[in-house]
Amino acid sequence: MNINSQTFLVLVCNLLFLSIQAQSKPEIDSLQAYLLKSTNKESYSYDTRLDFVYKAKQMAMVQDIDSLIIKSNLQLSSMYYDSRQYILFKKVNDENLKIANKVRDSSALAAINFNLGDYYNFYRKTDSTYYYYHKSEKLYKALKDDYHTAIVLLNIAVLQKNEKDFIGSEVTSIDAISLLEPMEETNDVIKYKSFIYNNLGLVFDQLQQYEESIIYNKKAIELKRRLRGNNKATIDNSLNNLALAYKNSGQYDLAIQYYNEILENNNLKNQRPDFYALVLDNYANALYLSNNLDQLPKLYLKALKICDSIGASYNSIIINQHLAEYYNDHHNKDSAKYFAYRAKDISEDYHNDDLLKSLLLLTKIEEDSLAVKHYNAYIKLNDSLVQNERTIRNKFARIRFETKEIEQKNIQIAKEKMWLIIISIILLVTALLIYIIITQRAKNNELQFVQKQQAANEEIYNLMLSQQERIEEARTLEKKHISQELHDGVLGRLFGTRLSLDSLNMGTSEDAIKTRGRYIQDLKKIEEDIRKVSHELNTDFISGSGYLDIIKTLLETQTTAYELDYTFNYDDSINWDDISNKNKIHIYRIIQESIHNIYKHANATLLKIGFELKKNVICLTITDNGSGFDVNKTKSGIGLKNINARVKEINGEIFITSEKEIGTTVKINVPI
Repeated sequence: MNINSQTFLVLVCNLLFLSIQAQSKPEIDSLQAYLLKSTNKESYSYDTRLDFVYKAKQMAMVQDIDSLIIKSNLQLSSMYYDSRQYILFKKVNDENLKIANKVRDSSALAAINFNLGDYYNFYRKTDSTYYYYHKSEKLYKALKDDYHTAIVLLNIAVLQKNEKDFIGSEVTSIDAISLLEPMEETNDVIKYKSFIYNNLGLVFDQLQQYEESIIYNKKAIELKRRLRGNNKATIDNSLNNLALAYKNSGQYDLAIQYYNEILENNNLKNQRPDFYALVLDNYANALYLSNNLDQLPKLYLKALKICDSIGASYNSIIINQHLAEYYNDHHNKDSAKYFAYRAKDISEDYHNDDLLKSLLLLTKIEEDSLAVKHYNAYIKLNDSLVQNERTIRNKFARIRFETKEIEQKNIQIAKEKMWLIIISIILLVTALLIYIIITQRAKNNELQFVQKQQAANEEIYNLMLSQQERIEEARTLEKKHISQELHDGVLGRLFGTRLSLDSLNMGTSEDAIKTRGRYIQDLKKIEEDIRKVSHELNTDFISGSGYLDIIKTLLETQTTAYELDYTFNYDDSINWDDISNKNKIHIYRIIQESIHNIYKHANATLLKIGFELKKNVICLTITDNGSGFDVNKTKSGIGLKNINARVKEINGEIFITSEKEIGTTVKINVPI
């Protein structure tokens, strides 16, 4: 008994469909719609449904989504199986196996291995069939998918029964039914339970435990009667199995009763001629065993004629055996030999129990040396079949052992990988922590250095300001002293002289009057000049210009050292007293670094520096007439990096333009 995998594959496809349902792209929606339509047998023909699957697979390949390619291939393989295109069925599952292994899709791998088991089962390659079914079973067990595990176990149990591993088939069937028993009794669960009970009925019949066989066959029939839809064919199969158990147990009347129930269907001969011939032969044989010979051999010959007409040669073997047995009992040796040899000739193509029965039958029909010859052939074939059955059972056991061994190795490898991953993570985390600690220390050192540098800059600037203040204070005192001397000394004496001359101006001579007048005017001019100088000296006309004096000193010192000419222009509206010391220090350092860079790299002869105030922003421009450079290609050196860092520190902006052989201009905007 081979379980049709169509329903099974559709269920697997539905599971995979749910696994990608979260994706909402229009293309994926269209693809899923195609796959859904491909399962609708009532609305679309086979060719149309096949075209839907091809379109879905093409879209999945264009989008390069492995899960959708796998799903499309599963549906495609289901359709190939239904249409008996087994070569294409194998090809698409081999392709699917590679993709599923790549993405480690356990659900898909379980379904694909089941499909490959079906393929090798069709070609009766027992080893490969069992191997792939067993792999599928292990995968479904790992996924804790009891339903599909039970279906795979059913197929394994059927395979074991066919290979006469009856005890193994019984154990496997019980494992399968134990998985289905706790489940809700859906139509599919009931169906597969009935199949398992059906297999147990056949197993116990072969073990000659007929009471158990009858119990399980009745359970199978009871479940099949509960299934939805038209299940007449599968119910008839179980009724035939039940009747066979009754016949083999010697309860011929009950066997005949169930055979008659099946044969009451007038359409059976047209609908299922092969099954009709099988039941008719079993019915005739039950009549024969109950010594009810009125319809014999007519029924046997009718069954045989049907098999010959439809080419069911395998089913005709047992009918020929029954006819040979019947004619031999009625001493019609020629007819007995004819049908016995015919059974033997057909069964030689299969080389199984049917050939064994044919040889045993010929030992009863033939006489003397021919009987001995057939008996020897019987003994040899029996030994061969027994050995083959033992070999098959050993292969099953070896496959289970090797699979378990592989699983143990995989578990060990998985553990080793896990420890390797854990150790790698620990090392990575340790390395990361060490890196963070070292980086943090470096940052702390850098921060401390910056803080120290800033403190040093502040101290330098304060010293510069203090020195400038002392200079200015000395200048102021000196100016006051000079003013006081001019005012109290020279100006006083000049004023006394003017008064004396005024008193002498009383002379009446014309020359005296002119001379005195001229001197008096000269003295007045001197007095005004001295008063003007005194007033200017006493005025603090350089108040607020201390920072610019520092800049001028810097320019004079460095341009002299670097042999550069320079111009310095500034906007008098800039109130440097409102600018923070931090900003002034950075501006000072920027100018200092820029002059150094010009000397070092530009080969310039002229330097222009200017300050402007635009919309509460101080604009510093530094221009040289040097060799210039390509701003986009030249890497920033330490000097330029320092300038950029300082500009960033005072929240400024820097713009650099340069032309080769013309020069470079650096513009820095600093908000107040």
